[in-house]
Amino acid sequence: MQVAALQMLVSWVLGFGVFLSGFVISEPAPYELLMVGQVALWFLFGLRISRTVAPLLALLLAFNIGGMLALTVMTEILTEQFLYVFVSIFLALTAVFYAAVIEDRHQRLVLIFRAWVAAAILTGMLGILGYFHAFPGAEVFTRYDRAMGAFQDPNVFGPFLVAPMLYLLYGLLKGKLSEAPLRLIGILIIAFAVFLSFSRAAWGLFLFSALALVFIMLLKERSNAFRLKILMLSVAAVGVMVLALVVALQFEKVRDLFLARTQLVQDYDGGHLGRFERHRLGFQMAMERPLGIGPMMFGKIFPEDEHNIWLKSLMTYGWVGFISYISLIACTFAMGFRYLLRDRPWQPYLMIAWIVLVGHMLIGNVIDTDHWRHFYLVLGIVWGCCALEHRHQKMVRRRISTVEPA
Repeated sequence: MQVAALQMLVSWVLGFGVFLSGFVISEPAPYELLMVGQVALWFLFGLRISRTVAPLLALLLAFNIGGMLALTVMTEILTEQFLYVFVSIFLALTAVFYAAVIEDRHQRLVLIFRAWVAAAILTGMLGILGYFHAFPGAEVFTRYDRAMGAFQDPNVFGPFLVAPMLYLLYGLLKGKLSEAPLRLIGILIIAFAVFLSFSRAAWGLFLFSALALVFIMLLKERSNAFRLKILMLSVAAVGVMVLALVVALQFEKVRDLFLARTQLVQDYDGGHLGRFERHRLGFQMAMERPLGIGPMMFGKIFPEDEHNIWLKSLMTYGWVGFISYISLIACTFAMGFRYLLRDRPWQPYLMIAWIVLVGHMLIGNVIDTDHWRHFYLVLGIVWGCCALEHRHQKMVRRRISTVEPA
């Protein structure tokens, strides 16, 4: 009885940690404070890193070794640079932690995603209320007239909401019709919050992820009746969201910012030392600086930061970090793709996390995803589900080998 109660408590603390990842107004955030103690205690009391998860740890360690080497080329190292490297190492450990706890017990995936949905809806509501100044001081949840919820940046706020949206969308398409209204309300809240973030990367990620989920589900499900249900519900969901968008655009403030943000190339993209020119100059600089230039230094040389995860890894983590990061993303992509359509209890969660990972790979070309807490959670989910599949296959082979030939 005591063991069961302890396991329930531990699981709830895990879920609370995921919930806190949606509230990062200042650093260190409550998420960091809880996760530091939680990760330490889990590993202290016997959480095991399997052979399948070990490569994740090795690649992330190599990535952060590159970051530490980059510190050696700096003439003056400030506290913020040390803190940046420390946060990088901490986030790497959280990815390994999530992978390990998921491999240990796949039922924790339900708790993780439900906590993520709760955080997304709450922080999304804060962003919406803040955008419309619904109460005194609500502007703290906005920046540059863009919703950012309980985050520091609208460009992080928007992508954070996408995985919970996919979880609700999957439940809407696969679950009971009686539960559809609640899921649809959650999707509408999240979709409106993503829209009000006015993050083009978040918009693209949202659209790509929703289409990819429907496509993969149509590919996996072989029943024509079920495919028809998916198509009908998808069309209905799109119709409702389009209607909500039309209503939102009736507000002049929303309409003006929407029209400005929908321009493909902004002034800060194509102008002098704009985003794209900084990318070109940064990659040229990387050819001359194999160890990088150190964390947070690119923005001191150029008007703004890298806004490109590949360039960020070169500048902050050097070639060692860049090669490690490329290898990590390639391995995660390949493993997830290999097991994507297998009928397992963890398949829906792997599918959602893998789609979000691919989406982040795409938006990483125009935005810096380093230090996004939810990205490391996605990494941990994909590796944890792949570790579950490896263990499942091993058990199947063991059972087959024990069967005596006739």
